[in-house]
Amino acid sequence: MSEGYTRKQVALHWTIMALVAVQFLFHEAMSDAFDIVMDGRDAGVSALTGLHIFLGFVIFALTLIRLQIRWSDGAPPPPDAEPAPFRTLSKAAHWAFYGLLVALPVSGAVAWFRRNEAAGDVHEVLRALLLALIAMHVAAVLVHQFVWKTDLLSRMLKPVDPKGDGPGR
Repeated sequence: MSEGYTRKQVALHWTIMALVAVQFLFHEAMSDAFDIVMDGRDAGVSALTGLHIFLGFVIFALTLIRLQIRWSDGAPPPPDAEPAPFRTLSKAAHWAFYGLLVALPVSGAVAWFRRNEAAGDVHEVLRALLLALIAMHVAAVLVHQFVWKTDLLSRMLKPVDPKGDGPGR
């Protein structure tokens, strides 16, 4: 693998990030609807609850596609300036993202469609873990950029072509 991610990897990264942001911004409508349903009342499906369900399925599908591309295309090696313990943490964090981005839609679907409160509780815990992981991810990028000066962010801003021969087109 080259020093950067391919155009499709970068596109999937930012698309999933944007969809996750929308999910976080508008989660209250879904949470309120779930509470209503769990109280035995009919919540119906509002535009925001329908959007939350739809985007959950989209995030799930795009994450599976991203995993397939990661297995087939690989990922760039960590920057040389990254200390060894952080390389291990970075790898674990990336796989944790994949796990959470698969488990969250599954737990949410089980909670909503099966009216399963335990799955709803799991979904909320996973949501909190994802938010914490996102915060750590952003912090790590900032450390790379401004402390270690590895220019790591350029990997997600300047994709390479699939052969790794330069900027993607």
